[in-house]
Amino acid sequence: MKKPNILLIMTDQQRWDTLGCSGNPVIETPVLDALAAEGTLFTSAYSGTPSCIPARASLLTGMDPWNTGILYSSGGGIASGMGGGFEYTLPGELAKAGYHTQGVGKMHYEPQRALNGFHRTVLDESGRVGDPSFVSDYRKWFEDRKTGDYGYIDHGITWNSWMARPYHAPEYMHPTNWTVNESIRFLRERDPEKPFFLKTSFARPHSPYDAVPYYFDLYMRKSLPEPYLGDWCGEHDVATSGTEAWRGRRSAEEIHRARAGYYGNINHIDHQIGRLFYEMRNMGLYDNTLIIFTSDHGDMLGDHHLWRKTYGYEGSAHIPLIVRLPKQMESGSDRHKVDRVVGLQDLMPTILEAAGLRIPETVDGQSMLPLIRDEQVQWRPYFHGEHGVCYSELQEMHYLTDGKWKYIWLARQGTEQLFDLTADPGECRDLANSPEHREQLLLWRSRAVAVLQTRKAGLTEGETLVCQAGKPRIVPPKFTERMERWSRLRAGL
Repeated sequence: MKKPNILLIMTDQQRWDTLGCSGNPVIETPVLDALAAEGTLFTSAYSGTPSCIPARASLLTGMDPWNTGILYSSGGGIASGMGGGFEYTLPGELAKAGYHTQGVGKMHYEPQRALNGFHRTVLDESGRVGDPSFVSDYRKWFEDRKTGDYGYIDHGITWNSWMARPYHAPEYMHPTNWTVNESIRFLRERDPEKPFFLKTSFARPHSPYDAVPYYFDLYMRKSLPEPYLGDWCGEHDVATSGTEAWRGRRSAEEIHRARAGYYGNINHIDHQIGRLFYEMRNMGLYDNTLIIFTSDHGDMLGDHHLWRKTYGYEGSAHIPLIVRLPKQMESGSDRHKVDRVVGLQDLMPTILEAAGLRIPETVDGQSMLPLIRDEQVQWRPYFHGEHGVCYSELQEMHYLTDGKWKYIWLARQGTEQLFDLTADPGECRDLANSPEHREQLLLWRSRAVAVLQTRKAGLTEGETLVCQAGKPRIVPPKFTERMERWSRLRAGL
């Protein structure tokens, strides 16, 4: 059988409930809704470490966060940067098997020009400059083609701000358009004698919430979902002054404007994905391409007075995931919705199996193809995610979920939360102290202990969880091993 082409579409910081096919009655995502109708929508997909760098490391390697060694995106640097030294990567395995591989848009590697197995990357790294000499491909393109004396963030909204306003430059210069333009360019100029792997990685809807005027105005006029506010979120109901504050009380007008910019960016991305699909159909590529759509993590958007990501809550950790098989792999038993709990580490084995390739032993994830085909397969009963300190020690957490219940352990506070996601998808009622849910709490706590005690990292003692307040950060052994391997590779040893 002819090897399928592979298109991995990734947005940045898109929460699971911002697609029409996921039940959002306001947002317009007709292209992705149609893709879900052709393929499979995973309704319980999660980010194992819900911030940019660690989430992308799991996707790149198929490994759990503890085994990538990356538990943070920032905040001290240790066990936070992507770096290199991975023995096996998704693009690397595909390249070795004869695929022409290219990454377009946001990669968030370190160093930024690292290929990590790709033949080539064409980068939009937003405002990140890891090396003083680095200029992203998008930034250079923007400066060469701008129509006046302005810069690419002259609208004044920074990369993690809760503020929002319409995009200030012509629509064709928005990074969303550029990302699709470069993806189409690759498809036209690639080696036609090889199957391709293309990662189209958008820098939005991650802030700045700067949708172009058409989309921004569209959602400013709409009634948008209000933030969820839990009975437990009082500690985050505080006055804040910073424009990149990770928590705090914002006015209804500010929240509406942020959501309008965020929703508008998603609608814009959807239309541009439609343009990519149109070109693929014209080239005769669409039918024989495995297409996956997902995001690295979500965005709280004011839920529970929280912004940005890194939390175990649904707005941050629950992500969209659609898999559409190429026509040659379709069967009559393919499911259009799957509620089994999956994660980003499952993408690499899924793609490699679809390409008929061996899955490296380092991969922790499982291929989702049996779930799509409705086959009987042993699957994880629950999913574990985590994140270290980033904005505040209040954040460090571990979470477990089966898509129906959610347990969160706030490790440096030593507190627990329990949510019934079926009855309370917004996580507004914390059941951890509810007597009638005591058995459920003990069940999930025992599961957390079972996951963490194997690490022998001081997280557990017997059958209890050990509060991490005042303790140094835990550095996974795999991080140290990988950094040593990377150093030897760079030294040519």
